[in-house]
Amino acid sequence: MESSRLLVEGGRRLTGEIRVHGAKNSVLPILAATLLCGNISVVHNSASLSDAFAAMRILRSLGCEISHEGSTVTVNSADANGDTVSDGLMHEMRSSIVFLGAILGRVGHCRLSFPGGCELGPRPIDLHLEALRRLGVRITVDHGILDCTAGVRPANADITLSLPSVGATENIMLYSALGAGETVIRNAAREPEIADLAGYLTKCGAEISGQGTSTLVINGVPELHGCEYSVMPDRIEAATYMGAAAVTHGELMLKGVRPSDMYSCMSVFSEMGCGVYPYDDKIFISARKPITAVRTIRTMPYPGFPTDCQPIVMAALSKSAGTSVIVENIFENRFMAAPELRRMGANIKAEGKVAVIEGVKSLCGAKVRAFDLRAGAALVVAALGAEGQSEISNVHYIDRGYESIETALSSVGADIRRI
Repeated sequence: MESSRLLVEGGRRLTGEIRVHGAKNSVLPILAATLLCGNISVVHNSASLSDAFAAMRILRSLGCEISHEGSTVTVNSADANGDTVSDGLMHEMRSSIVFLGAILGRVGHCRLSFPGGCELGPRPIDLHLEALRRLGVRITVDHGILDCTAGVRPANADITLSLPSVGATENIMLYSALGAGETVIRNAAREPEIADLAGYLTKCGAEISGQGTSTLVINGVPELHGCEYSVMPDRIEAATYMGAAAVTHGELMLKGVRPSDMYSCMSVFSEMGCGVYPYDDKIFISARKPITAVRTIRTMPYPGFPTDCQPIVMAALSKSAGTSVIVENIFENRFMAAPELRRMGANIKAEGKVAVIEGVKSLCGAKVRAFDLRAGAALVVAALGAEGQSEISNVHYIDRGYESIETALSSVGADIRRI
């Protein structure tokens, strides 16, 4: 898996249609939530991603029966009584920490190690642990192992997060869905993927209100049942293909998307000079004219500009006319694409939280390496717009969030293949 590489012959104009798959950042917490239901859930629009397969391996290890056909995953959690996730499984993906709230909610005890995944700098889970302690959970940490036991839950818990952490919001929701008592989360994350998790849980019989706002209210219920649910579309994948259209002067129709989730991304591509036309469930992007620099972009929690889109936009802006500035406010190691983009001729200066991108007329193909999921996607975007051949290694990072990215891009005219 780790030895595969992508070969990209740049300079091909992309035109055509791409159907966007289900959101990686939504399917993982929803798969964790199937643990709480105690019977069969059918999850549609789940992409074939290495992170999703890792989540399925964790569920199997906890006693779930799983079948996977196309984009549908069926989980039977009736006999799930496991409370421990092995070190190896935890290290496969960063989002594995979301199983903490689900396992605790299901069996009342949980033992797992700190999660792995992309090295984007510290993603402290202290917010998760502090919130769970407020809900009566007893937690000990010993040599990197978390040992958590459910205690008496307060009848009314009011939790204010110091920052709107997606993972902490998800873990509180998962733990609070079953049982007694009302839990209020203030300064909750407002990402559409949070609302999608709430949508799944609600369909299973949970009582959750306030989705899409910064105040979520969860009233615990005695039991949940399984359901059939379709995962929302992946807005980051859609933004990646918008970046690919921008650097190749292409025109793409992205189908199966939710434009209402993507205003901050669409406005940046509009500012670059692309024509961006949203419809009910699709976005048309036309980049016939050369792209131009944009004003300062600041990554922010939703509905601000997403940190996951930042490396992709950086790659596109490398070929723009003028100077752009990106301020990264979410992760400290989010400029991992910059040194590799410089190997392709980009003029990027990154220091601390700020990157300055002086657009160049052309990028050249080079041998580059992906160091995390979105940096890998950014290198694919840059390679599509470069002159000559690029070879991208560490493709296993890209496979964490894109289902066969080379197949989707080849279908609209890219010269890209996996070796």
